[in-house]
Amino acid sequence: DVYKRQFYGYYLVAISFLFMLLSYGSGSFVFSLFVNPLQSAFGWGRAQVMVGFTIFFITQGLVSPLVGRLVDRFGPRPVIPLGAVAMGLGFLLVSRMSDLPLFYAGYVIIGAGSAAMGIVPCSAFVSNWFRRRRGIAVGVMAAGMGAGGLVMAPAVAQLIQTYGWRAAYLSMAIIICVVTIPLSLALVRTRPSDMGLHPDGDEAKDATPGASTSTDLVRQGLSLRQAWKTAAIYLLGVSFFVSGFSNTGALHAPVPFLEDIGFPTATAAAALGTLGLGSATGKVFFGWLCDRIGPRLSYTFLLLLGSIPVMCIGLATSYETFLLFRLGIGTIGAAFVITQYHTSVMFAPNCVGTANATSAGWGNLGG
Repeated sequence: DVYKRQFYGYYLVAISFLFMLLSYGSGSFVFSLFVNPLQSAFGWGRAQVMVGFTIFFITQGLVSPLVGRLVDRFGPRPVIPLGAVAMGLGFLLVSRMSDLPLFYAGYVIIGAGSAAMGIVPCSAFVSNWFRRRRGIAVGVMAAGMGAGGLVMAPAVAQLIQTYGWRAAYLSMAIIICVVTIPLSLALVRTRPSDMGLHPDGDEAKDATPGASTSTDLVRQGLSLRQAWKTAAIYLLGVSFFVSGFSNTGALHAPVPFLEDIGFPTATAAAALGTLGLGSATGKVFFGWLCDRIGPRLSYTFLLLLGSIPVMCIGLATSYETFLLFRLGIGTIGAAFVITQYHTSVMFAPNCVGTANATSAGWGNLGG
C-alpha cells in the first residue's frame, strides 16, 4: 500500500518537526519579544518578567521524567494532545492575566505542556521508526526547534506590533491546539509494527537465524536500574546541563537589549531567527554525524565548536558580527539530538521515554 511505497516514518519525522516548531517556537523562542510590552503594560521590572522564562524551563525539567513515564506506559499518541491542551490553556491564561502571579502560573502550565508535546514524546516515536538512519531522523525532527525561531519569532513580532501582546498569546494558544491535537490523534504511531512495517522501511526484520544472544542484548539496551549504576548516565546529564546553561541566556537576553538601544522589534526578531537557523542546521548536521561516528565523538566535537561563539559574542563590535556569533551559538542546541540519540540506543525500548526525559530535564534545568 501507499505506506510501504513511501515509508511512513518519513511522514512522522515531518509531523514531529511541526510539533517541535510549535512547542519550542511558542514556548521559548518568542518569550523575549513579550518582555518590553509586558513592562510597558504593567510597570514590571525586566527581572520580574524574565522569571517567567526561568519558571518555564524549570517546569519543563521537572515534568519531563513524568512525561517520559507516561510515554513508556501509554505511548506518545495520547500524551502529545494533552501537552497541546496544557500549552493552549497556559497561553490563554497569560493572554487574560493582569498580575504577576497569574503570569507565572501561566508559564508553569506552558512549561508542562511543552514537555508533553516536545522532545520527549517526539524522539520516542521517531527513534522507534529508524535504526540505521536514526541520527539524521532525530536531527531533522529536532531541527523544528530552530525552525520555531525562524518562523514563530517574526510572525509573533508582527502580531504584537499589529494587534498587541494579548492577541499574540491568544493566537499561539489557538494555533497549537488546532494543529497539534488532530494531527497527533490521527497520524502518530508509536512503532512501525503498529502498521505491519519495519524500521527504516526494510522489507523484513534485520535478523538472521542463529543471531547471537549478545547482539540481542545490545538491541534490548539497559534498564533504568542498570543504567543508574554506570558513569555514562551521569556524565550525559552533566554535559547536557552545561550545554543548556551555556546557550539559554544568549538565546533571550539580547532581544530586549536590542530594543532598548533603538533597534525595531522586527530587527530584534531577526536575531532570534538567526539563532534558530544555527540551531536547525546544527541539529541536522550532528544527527547525520551521529550515524557516521557515534554520539560520543559527535558530542565532543559539538562542545568544542560551540564554546567558541559563547566566548566571543561579548567581543562583537557590530550588529553583523553579533548575528554571526548567535548563529554559532545556535549550533549548541544540537546537544538535544545527540543526547536523545544516545539514550535511544543505550536504553531498553520500554524505558527509553523516561531516559530521554531525564536527559532533556537536565538540559532544561541548566537553561
